Amino acid sequence: MKGLEIRGKEFVIDGEPVRIISGAIHYFRVVPEYWADRLQKLKACGFNTVETYVAWNIHEPRKGEFVFEGIADLVRFIKIAGELGLYVIVRPSPYICAEWEFGGLPAWLLKDPSMRLRCDYKPFLDHVDAYYDVLLPKLAPLQHSNGGPIIAMQIENEYGSYGNDKKYLNHLKEAMTSRGIDVLLFTSDGPGDFMLQGGMVPGVLETVNFGSRVTEAFAKLGEYQQDHPDMCMEFWNGWFDHWGKSHHTRDAAEAAEVFGHMLEAGASVNFYMFHGGTNFGFYNGANCGEEGYGPTTTSYDYDAAISECGDLTDKFYAFRETLSEYVDLPELELPEPIAKKGYGQVELTERVSLFDALSSLAASVESSVPLTMEELDQDYGFILYTTEVTGPRAESELVLQEVRDRALIFVNGEYQGVIDRMNHTQPIKLTIPPEGAKLQILVENMGRTNYGPLMKDPKGITEGVRLGYQFLYGWTIHPLPLNNVEQLNFAEEAAKAAHVTQEAEETAAATRGMQGPDKGTSAFYKGTFHVEHAADTFLNFEGWTKGVAFVNGHNLGRYWEIGPQKTLYIPAPFLKAGINEIIMFELHHCQNTAITLQDHAELG
Repeated sequence: MKGLEIRGKEFVIDGEPVRIISGAIHYFRVVPEYWADRLQKLKACGFNTVETYVAWNIHEPRKGEFVFEGIADLVRFIKIAGELGLYVIVRPSPYICAEWEFGGLPAWLLKDPSMRLRCDYKPFLDHVDAYYDVLLPKLAPLQHSNGGPIIAMQIENEYGSYGNDKKYLNHLKEAMTSRGIDVLLFTSDGPGDFMLQGGMVPGVLETVNFGSRVTEAFAKLGEYQQDHPDMCMEFWNGWFDHWGKSHHTRDAAEAAEVFGHMLEAGASVNFYMFHGGTNFGFYNGANCGEEGYGPTTTSYDYDAAISECGDLTDKFYAFRETLSEYVDLPELELPEPIAKKGYGQVELTERVSLFDALSSLAASVESSVPLTMEELDQDYGFILYTTEVTGPRAESELVLQEVRDRALIFVNGEYQGVIDRMNHTQPIKLTIPPEGAKLQILVENMGRTNYGPLMKDPKGITEGVRLGYQFLYGWTIHPLPLNNVEQLNFAEEAAKAAHVTQEAEETAAATRGMQGPDKGTSAFYKGTFHVEHAADTFLNFEGWTKGVAFVNGHNLGRYWEIGPQKTLYIPAPFLKAGINEIIMFELHHCQNTAITLQDHAELG
């Protein structure tokens, strides 16, 4: 069987002309139990292809250790699409952007401080080749030429926006073809001169990414590539959200009109996104540019045709109606609706502070200087730095040089304030008493930069800590990836905490005056609720400040009172019949110790 081929200005499959109408669904943002549901809805909209990135960091979370099970079961996702009669476009480039942590690159790359990314740098390419040695043999049998659904693969992603290293691009091309990849290869870039100049590879189809101005985009592509099909590989019909900003929406009729312009032009298109899904766990990315550092929210709803929880939106119907003007579509057939349920208020009756739980969560490391997460083989989560400061010391400013991304400062267990890379106008000044004090700095990795020239984004304290002009040395460091919170014994930890000595209590009381009244200590809260029949639900975190939520050991992602999203999505497969457990890791304080499980999302 022949795969996707180019014949003049049209695509052909097995000799027959075809227009690719594709939608992006990322398997790693959707629980596997719902892959079929989302793919069936894509097909019901009249689309013939699904596109997905491949996230290197979920498949090789630690160097040389590969994962292709559960939400990382890429092969199963592709096979389900094929069984439904869909073609598949796969984008297995090392870098994917995607508002995904570090653009899909694994965090362990940054353990080498001299690492160069996305270029002809042998240590980087050696890692890519080792990854491809495992990944590509899984994809090769699924190519259309072997009877599978894969019709095309991407070499690199929007590379012209980053660099112009043709040796690197050709290495990736050769890495794919030498490992049995024989389907159509392509690159995708913005429709601008420098982008196309930097990202194109001789003999490889170039596609363009945009959200509007169809005629201008394809005209620019035509200046660099003649007598080839026009394809928009990313039609941005919605957009993603950053914490503290407004929720993005785009009018359905207006987006459908742009889609119609592409169809009228005879072009093929891939909707980015058709279904966004969720940045579960710590996998959200971040942007870092002229406006500073901005982390992406947990929800990746994207205002797409299918909502974060799988509901059809106005865009689904608008896109289907537009497509029906060019393609004969069958009657709309949809899978059975997925149930949603509000389980009501859940009281989180057990509590243990982070400091009291430390020994259960992580072993400590001693170091003269603060080490980054990557230096300690930690990928995501939090990291706690502790040192003893001698006294007395007059009031001096605490300087973190430099923190990535957000640090909570404690002296003798008492909260002093926040220092972060987003708001540099919050100086914290400390006065140390004659007997000295314990300084603790809890740093949150809020997502590595996924786009642009500042992607090399190690986490933690990257240089040092100063009190005034003096660097502080001698640190105890606790890596806190929080991948074991379900093992916390709340009753035991609370009992240990009750044996605080009178001396420690007096010391805390003496230092409490530094920044006014106690504003709370980072702590874990636990509660349970009963489920008779599991259904999708949404955790409303009103009254909580900032942190991470877990259900039955599943990391739902981050919450933050600054919004825009006000709920976290809990898919039914995370629940079980009987008793279910919720753990909230609250960094600051909560107005009450309850959350609400409701039957609808609130995204802003």
